[in-house]
Amino acid sequence: MKAALVAGLNRGARTVALALGLPVLLFTAWWVLSADSTTIFLPPLSRIVEAFGQVWFSEVFFRDVLPSLRRLAVGYAAALLVGVGVGYLVGRWSVVRDLTSPILAYFRVLPAPVLIPVLLVAVGIGDATKLIVIASGAVWPILLNTADGVRAVDEVQLDTAAAYRLRAWTRHGLILRAATPQVFAGARQALGISLIVMVVSEMLMSTDGLGFTVIRFQRTFAIPEMWSGVLLLGLLGFGLAKVFELIERRALRWHRGATGREESW
Repeated sequence: MKAALVAGLNRGARTVALALGLPVLLFTAWWVLSADSTTIFLPPLSRIVEAFGQVWFSEVFFRDVLPSLRRLAVGYAAALLVGVGVGYLVGRWSVVRDLTSPILAYFRVLPAPVLIPVLLVAVGIGDATKLIVIASGAVWPILLNTADGVRAVDEVQLDTAAAYRLRAWTRHGLILRAATPQVFAGARQALGISLIVMVVSEMLMSTDGLGFTVIRFQRTFAIPEMWSGVLLLGLLGFGLAKVFELIERRALRWHRGATGREESW
């Protein structure tokens, strides 16, 4: 048992080292190379870190960061619900796929920020507009990956479910479960898109939030504070990606066991 514990600790330390090694190296290089910087647009990293503590460990966190995280969570959740639901329909029934292919092909290549002027006229400035933009940008990877996952379900599983006369909802659940690896692949892509679109929407049409605060710092020439916002966005993206990875590992444990790839995680 002690040996297993030591092995687990070693694997954990190795994982942390691999995840943080390059960022720490780049951060150190940035700190050293920028130490003597005198340009206003590229201040020393030490000054940026100082501004980071002054700005984000204050009421600004509650006023701007928390609203951004709330919008991100709601928009991403809406994209998950719509993407998985519509993706299942598109992947499961060919008639739905044939009917929706042209419009899906159009909207999937339409950048979400393009909708901002239209939504400003139709809905106005408010959280509803930003949530629609976030959801519309994040929904496509989820929808398309879900549809591909449903279409790729083994026909033997479907025939077995029919032979045992399982209820319709049970069969739908089995199909969706078999498609979850693809669903998570799309959800992982959508998370990064959600963060990007959230920042863009707040820069263009908001009076609070991370994007608004960063652009306000830029316009008032508070350059260290602006860079601290960029640094915070990177840390948020990294943290969210790691949290998603932990959820994905737990949710897809059955899949790794079935494919014999448990050791690669």
